[in-house]
Parts: sequence; structure tokens; C-alpha cells
Amino acid sequence: MKTKLITREGYTKLQEELTYLWKIERPEITQKVAWAASLGDRSENADYKENKRKLREIDRRVRYLTKTLEDIRIVDYSPQQDGKVFFGAWVELENDDGKTLQFRIVGPEEIYGRNDYISIDSPMARACLKKTVDNEVVVKTPTGNVVWYVNSINYQN
Repeated sequence: MKTKLITREGYTKLQEELTYLWKIERPEITQKVAWAASLGDRSENADYKENKRKLREIDRRVRYLTKTLEDIRIVDYSPQQDGKVFFGAWVELENDDGKTLQFRIVGPEEIYGRNDYISIDSPMARACLKKTVDNEVVVKTPTGNVVWYVNSINYQN
């Protein structure tokens, strides 16, 4: 089950997508469907079929975004979080080989299109929660436990 948390930036981004789909893209596609339908025989009308498909996709995404935005809880930064890894933190980890990872712990709705964001539901994020700088983070993987060390924690971009 996905955690229903989101950062303020993530929430704003989803709201902007919903507004764009509903107020700009959907009316545009609806006009195209109406135009294509006015041409007559819909069974062989590629414009009509393609734009109806797009309209269904838009409606599906609008329903999903509307439901998600209603159910999700925004988590804002609090100064009490400083020094420990919590939701919204930028974390830098290092292993014994000197390999480093840097990522931000965010809600599952925010990770798409970003290589530097990981979901709060991921094993790596769960292992990092409540750790402080220089703490050991043990991540359970299918091939066994992997050990990382916290180099830095930051709540600013």
C-alpha cells in the first residue's frame, strides 16, 4: 500500500497538471472530437477514434488526480526535523567502497521523471528514517544486507 504523503512542491505540481488537463487540454480534445463527429461516419474516422481515446486517457488521469489530491496529506518541513532523516530530506549516503548516493525521500506520486527522488515506501528510504549523520544504514536487498553510512542530511534544495 502506498503511503499517502506528499511534499508541498509535489502537491503543487499535481494540482498544476490537473488544472492544465481540465482547463486546456480536455476542451481542446473535446473540440476535435466534436469536429470529427460532424464529418459523418464515425466507424472509419481515424481522427474521431484517436481523439476519443485521448479524451478517455485525460478523463482517467483527471479522476485519478482528483482522488489522489483529496486523499493525500502534505508534509511541510519543520525545524524539529534537522539532524535526522525524515520525509522530504535530501540524504547523501556512502558505502565502504566510497560509492555515494544522493536522493530526496518523497511520496510515491513524486518519483516519476526524477532520478534523484525515492519513495518513502522504498527499502532504502525506510532504512534511512530517523538516522543521523555518521549513522549506519542497513538496507535489506534480495542479495543480502547492504551497509551505507549517512554523510549529510539537508532539507533545502
